Amino acid sequence: MSVTVIVSLKVNDFDQWKATFDGHASAREAAGINATAHRNLDDEGNAVAIGTAPSKEAFIAFFAAPEMQEVQKQAGVMGPPEITFLEKA
Repeated sequence: MSVTVIVSLKVNDFDQWKATFDGHASAREAAGINATAHRNLDDEGNAVAIGTAPSKEAFIAFFAAPEMQEVQKQAGVMGPPEITFLEKA
């Protein structure tokens, strides 16, 4: 059963973050993660990705991998994300 994931990030520049996000679509797909990027209309420094993952554990393993930490740094992510995991009731 897949889970819905909402990731909220503080970023230096949304467009820079979005370009990096888009450039890593194949890595997300290979991990079974399907996500779309959103810009918070009330906070231009807040990028939000909403999508699905095979499981909470699979998402954490993907997101916490050293290469993904480097990608986040290059994308201008300013600190740890706020991550919410949801399941259908």
